[in-house]
Amino acid sequence: MNSPSTEQYPRPDFERPEPNWASLNGEWDFLFDDEDVGQRESWQQSDLPAEITVQNAADAKEMAATESESITAKIAANTQNLIQNNLSQRSREATTHKKRKIVVPFVFQAPASGVNERGVHEVLWYQRTIKDIRTDAEVENGYRTLLRFGAVDYEAKVWVNGVYVGGHRGGHVPFDIDISHAVSQTSNLEHAITIRVYDSAYDLRQPRGKQYWGAKPESIFYTPSGGIWQSVWLEVVPETRLADSSHGTILRSNDIESGHLHARIATLGRRAGHDYSVEIEASYGGVLISKSDKKQLPKEADYVNIDLDLRLSPEQRSKVSASALLTPLGNDHGWRNGLALWSPDYPQLYDLTFRLFDSSNHGIDEVRTTTGMRSLNWTSGDSTFKLNGYPLFQALCLDQGYWPNTFMTPPSSSALKDDIEMAKRMGFNGCRKHQKVEDPIFMYWADRLGYLVWGEMANAFSYSLDYVERFNQEWTESMKRDINHPCVVAWTPVNESWAYTDLKGNVDQRNHIRALYYMTKTLDPTRPVNDNCGWEHVQTDLTTFHDYADSAQLTETCSTLAGILGPKAGRQMFVEPIAGQDPGSSHVPGAVVICTEFGGVNIAAGPISKTEDRENDEDGGWGYTTAADASDLLERVQKLVGAVVDGGHCSGFVWTQLTDIEQETNGLYSFDRKEKLDSGKVKDIISTAMHRYYAALSS
Repeated sequence: MNSPSTEQYPRPDFERPEPNWASLNGEWDFLFDDEDVGQRESWQQSDLPAEITVQNAADAKEMAATESESITAKIAANTQNLIQNNLSQRSREATTHKKRKIVVPFVFQAPASGVNERGVHEVLWYQRTIKDIRTDAEVENGYRTLLRFGAVDYEAKVWVNGVYVGGHRGGHVPFDIDISHAVSQTSNLEHAITIRVYDSAYDLRQPRGKQYWGAKPESIFYTPSGGIWQSVWLEVVPETRLADSSHGTILRSNDIESGHLHARIATLGRRAGHDYSVEIEASYGGVLISKSDKKQLPKEADYVNIDLDLRLSPEQRSKVSASALLTPLGNDHGWRNGLALWSPDYPQLYDLTFRLFDSSNHGIDEVRTTTGMRSLNWTSGDSTFKLNGYPLFQALCLDQGYWPNTFMTPPSSSALKDDIEMAKRMGFNGCRKHQKVEDPIFMYWADRLGYLVWGEMANAFSYSLDYVERFNQEWTESMKRDINHPCVVAWTPVNESWAYTDLKGNVDQRNHIRALYYMTKTLDPTRPVNDNCGWEHVQTDLTTFHDYADSAQLTETCSTLAGILGPKAGRQMFVEPIAGQDPGSSHVPGAVVICTEFGGVNIAAGPISKTEDRENDEDGGWGYTTAADASDLLERVQKLVGAVVDGGHCSGFVWTQLTDIEQETNGLYSFDRKEKLDSGKVKDIISTAMHRYYAALSS
């Protein structure tokens, strides 16, 4: 059974030609388990109970108010008068929770879920029935039924018909479970899927990003999201099959000089004693470009390395339709020696087909994806970030991916495309996807629309060995998921020292950031690593800084490199040496410098003077500074962008932010995606500033 055409396949970046899949989004049975009795009472063995009474005899608060307030104040950097004793606590009164319906993939806190409850609930149970969607022929040929999850926050355990089939820890990354044996009795039977999710309301070692641990969202923190928040689906796949990037397939598409794609094609489910081979076929604009020979998997590995020439011959170029040529063939920014190049201006993609064959040369799996050939260079020593050999000014916005009724989950797959198009209308050529690993459909559209993306993880707020283990795992999984997208041009594991509360004096915390840097470089040497965005850099490819000052002060700061490298928010830009223990770090002369957060201006709810920079406008939400009206906001955008660009030291910026989110109303669009400013006027400001940057380079 194929999913209805009205719902997009959740991973269009890695899709079989005629996928047999079924969406499990929609209504599930749902029950809170505040006293965590479900496993002890074996809820997974039967239907979830109709109701459960929670005694709440003890106060569930697990964190001292002073600790919470100290961490919040440190991160918020005194941008708002924080709510005192804003801690999530359960009631001491007995409560009865009834089984109800929840609409997956929306979290229980979100109105779209149908639950819309904001209290503390750390243990959640989901249940629904399914049928095995394999055809008789697929069962006979040993095909597997996978249960796939886009993301579940934070720890999931899964049972089918009461039998434990697997689980996963990590709230922002995908996982799948082979449930074939659990549903193999007969395709006509209904099978119960039961999921227990644990998501701590208090644990600051848990990567949570902008999800607040307080009772009420405040400052730069938002309503938390617990449970399933990305798509869930069934999919039928061959037993031995081609693996996606999360399981080892890597496309190195940066060698634009030779024009070769360097592919590592991985497989899953390989049977010992059997031979398999792989081929790759590439086309552009519907024209076949090249096809590799079949390459046999070695005895000792479940992957093969294949190089494929993607340069078009003159004859092939003549066959490409005019509509598929995004730029004339003579344009060096779009074409190089017959190679189509990817960039924000010309997002040209090659279509790739991978095929897997058995020892009889019978095709047993096929997958389609795309790649964009482009090279990045951040080490030329002239402070420029180069794309395909040319300096690139990155005019990025901070994009945190929240929506009014659905929170971290986009209300539709088209909403992700819409956000990219909104940003491009205002002149941004990319985003820093902030404190969130976004739905993979976002990357799919960013590739196609020509939109630069900085990949980032949701950080935790307290350092420990538990945190190190959790973060290493989830950061690695997030990188692997997105590593093959040409739109991704930088990696940012850590933001503003979150979780690293003592980089000034703690060598262990410094060493972990160094370890993250080198781990990231090992997995992907083709992109720069922004180790700790904003300040207190330990080991970094990029010098990034955050500065929410008004335009006069920001102009002064950005006019000299010394001003940029000076302390920010009371912290050093680079960690200083610790005598006899740690060498510290420093800006590398000629390294790329980017202001990765600035702006953050909201509009006052009531009249104020245009000269009054009022922080934290209580009635109308807050921003780092406050404009009197839309015209004042536009003027501030112009002055702030000019302050960063005209100093001549920055190769890009990240404007805070694309949209309002809950109480943080400093977006260029409202929370419901309405323009606060004329998008064309903002685009003119950004385009003019970029032209000044390029003109200064050529002078």
